[in-house]
Amino acid sequence: MIWFVGKPPANSCQELRQHTWREAAVPNAGKLIEDQIKALRHYGQVNFVAQDQEVAVAGGIIGGILVFVLIGITAYLLWKNFCRLFSYEKLISPVKKTNANTIFQNQSTSEIQLKSTRSRSVPFIIPPTLHGRDWINLINEEHVQEDSDPYMVPQPGPRSSFHSFAGAYVVGTINPELYKFPEDKSETDFPEGNIGRLWFSIEYEQESERLLVSLIKVRKLQPPADSCSPFVKIYLLPDERSCLQSKTKRKTLNPQFDENFVFQVSSKMLFQRTLKFLVYHVDKQKKHHLLGQVIFPLKNETLTDDNKLVIWRDLEKESLEPPSEYGDIQFSLSYNDYLGRLTVVVLRARGLKLQEESHAVSVYVKVSLMNHNKFIKSKKTAAVLGSPNPVYNETFSFKADQTELDTASLSLSVLQSIKGEKTHLLGRVVVGPFMYTRGKELEHWNEMINKPKELVKRWHALCHSTD
Repeated sequence: MIWFVGKPPANSCQELRQHTWREAAVPNAGKLIEDQIKALRHYGQVNFVAQDQEVAVAGGIIGGILVFVLIGITAYLLWKNFCRLFSYEKLISPVKKTNANTIFQNQSTSEIQLKSTRSRSVPFIIPPTLHGRDWINLINEEHVQEDSDPYMVPQPGPRSSFHSFAGAYVVGTINPELYKFPEDKSETDFPEGNIGRLWFSIEYEQESERLLVSLIKVRKLQPPADSCSPFVKIYLLPDERSCLQSKTKRKTLNPQFDENFVFQVSSKMLFQRTLKFLVYHVDKQKKHHLLGQVIFPLKNETLTDDNKLVIWRDLEKESLEPPSEYGDIQFSLSYNDYLGRLTVVVLRARGLKLQEESHAVSVYVKVSLMNHNKFIKSKKTAAVLGSPNPVYNETFSFKADQTELDTASLSLSVLQSIKGEKTHLLGRVVVGPFMYTRGKELEHWNEMINKPKELVKRWHALCHSTD
């Protein structure tokens, strides 16, 4: 008998028939062979059914995945279309039949209130090529503009407003106030106590090393008499031995000069120099009376051939008191109680007793904040070379709480430095509360506290104490 293990070969039935002669001697061999053939056929049918079931399961899984993908794509397209329609509903509002004068009557109450505060706006108008045409709303096909009045006159409102108009949109209106040049109020706005204002321009030629100064005009002079015949002297400090002088303008409080002056100065020394304008009045006896002065340091300016600066400054009164023994210093104080900030503006010094008068000598000011005579912080100005009357115009700020003002003080020391030598103290002044100071220094400190956020300017005499 022939037995098969596993899947029988394809020609197994044929082999069984060919070998039947070998099994003739065996009883019931034919019946056994037939049973074996039936078993083989049944095995093949079962195998074919299993394969069909696997194919069906795989096809079902793939079909399910495709159905889910199609459902997802359809849902995304519907959601996107819904969002687009929702955004259009926000932008497009139904338009009722109206004429040009009532198109924007349905604006909000806030827009109508803004009309009283805004200046008259320049409206958008329909181009001439579209005059005489009806505007049809694309949604409800209602007329929104008549042939008789082709111009649209919207009411002024916020520039961010957005209105629908027959498929076109009006994005606010133009406010002409926003496109005006700022008005020059330098000839109209004068502070209280002003004694005059001077206009000038400066320009520097790099190749020829020339400083060009144009004296333009002076306004609102306050002379000692009714009539005034002013002229101006111009110095380039620290050189006070030579000056340039303008022509005298007869009987006017608002002289127009329009004169040009030239100073020869190297580019290396330019930013160490300071322009000084002295405005005088000539009386009938030919005596000169100083009306005011302007001090303008050049160190903070950008001077080039193609950059002509036009500047105006208010006149200041020159102190008629002679310098003290060790010289004087002028500075401003201001305290901002909201920010807790103490500001010091070092302006200038005069009459300093330099150890050696030469261009190698540099003079600077050191500003120190003290509390209970304990050092807190210090800052210093840039050095000015070889001048007993240096000009600084530098600002420094210190953090100081309002509760500390009764125990804090400021020390300003004027120091002289010579290259290769030790720094020498020329003078010092301390301002602060009653605990540390008296006289003008105490008055200056109290005035600063009583006038918060205002700059209080004063001259102070230097002393030589090192305590």
